[in-house]
Amino acid sequence: MKLWEKGINPEPAIIEFTAGKDRKTDLALTKWDIIGSMAHVIMLEDVGLVSEDEKNGLLKALHSLFVWDEEGSLVIENDVEDIHSQIEKEMSSILGTTGKKIHTGRSRNDQVLVDIRLYTREEIDKLSVLIRNLFTRLQSLSEQYKEVLVPGYTHMQPAMVSSFGLWFGAYAECLADDVLLLTGARALNNQNPLGTAAGYGTTLPINRKLTSELLEFDDLLYNSAYASLSRGKIEMAIASALASVAQTLSRFSMDVCLYMTSEFRFIDFPDEYITGSSIMPQKRNPDVFELIRARANVLQTLPNQIAILTTNLPSGYNRDLQLLKQLIFDAFGEMRECIEIMLLMLNNIKIKKNITENPLYNSIFSTEEVNRLVKQGIPFRDAYKAVSEMVRNSTFSKTSLSDYVHEGSIGNLCNKEIAEIFENRMKSFKNKTAAELADKMMHHVTPPNSTNGGL
Repeated sequence: MKLWEKGINPEPAIIEFTAGKDRKTDLALTKWDIIGSMAHVIMLEDVGLVSEDEKNGLLKALHSLFVWDEEGSLVIENDVEDIHSQIEKEMSSILGTTGKKIHTGRSRNDQVLVDIRLYTREEIDKLSVLIRNLFTRLQSLSEQYKEVLVPGYTHMQPAMVSSFGLWFGAYAECLADDVLLLTGARALNNQNPLGTAAGYGTTLPINRKLTSELLEFDDLLYNSAYASLSRGKIEMAIASALASVAQTLSRFSMDVCLYMTSEFRFIDFPDEYITGSSIMPQKRNPDVFELIRARANVLQTLPNQIAILTTNLPSGYNRDLQLLKQLIFDAFGEMRECIEIMLLMLNNIKIKKNITENPLYNSIFSTEEVNRLVKQGIPFRDAYKAVSEMVRNSTFSKTSLSDYVHEGSIGNLCNKEIAEIFENRMKSFKNKTAAELADKMMHHVTPPNSTNGGL
């Protein structure tokens, strides 16, 4: 069954190629296709395109399909092209002619668009919960180990005194900025395309603001032609936010791999959380973080993949855009897995103490000595030259650690302030679940005897 069939049997190879992975990918959209259809049906009754009795029947049938999907019993049959066709087929089977009315006033284009936006909104919200868990764990480690000093590096050389509190806290604040990008992507995504049809609107008197309210979109995509043009733009915004999170995971993973080497030995993990070698008995490999780094690096290519896919496409819908779904869907799955395994590792991390007692790191206290001299009234450049001479002549001795009092230093991490910023940004992720939205739609079923006797 193809919604576009006109009495001619399509060549099977054409259908197989053009459908691609859609039959599998579409299953992720099932619940959202149903919910979008429920909102559409409520609107159709509101503008007089279906009767109240028809609306009640359509909503009940759609809710039955939603329950089937929740139970895993709603599938795309072999002769059906996609989930939209399957749902329309099921509705016709349940309600006969009335079931065929759910496509009134919309195209498969805006149907797909609204499904993807609802799906993506939920995935962004679910990802934000995982990011919060990782942020909280990093801040907890920052507080727990804020007194444990560690060399800070620049140019891969020991540079200044740092702490594990500063290191963990830095990546927590990275996530706070990643969340800001994610909120922007979510805001762009959370605009309703339903009712724009194939990109040129419809002569039917639909009420797009009603469906926006029902589906809890922030607003409409107003221009019907822009709805098609937005494909790729929205995915690019989401991909850029995911790439930013991926960069944070990748750089943190690189630090972990470095800090686990024999030359550093700053951190470690229990034997159950590392791997070994089939030939070298001594090996303790950070495979988890190497794979997070690799997978996160691949995720950082996502914006470029989308840019190349959509470059120079003409306005209006083009089948090239079909490939965007799999890219974005897979990216959310990859990101979830990386964050979940990183949380597991961080719940079992071991921190080495007294690292800076090693004479190898005495030179990182040279800036401390410069600042000590400055506090005594010596001009900074003179103090710098004096300490530089001591370092060059190997006469510099480790000095005492000065007080760090300014915001964001090892003595004043500002974790509380960073947490407040993070939580304020997290307020953007707040929509109802699919089940909650489905229940909300069912409130529009007219109770028996309330007006015309119901069904």
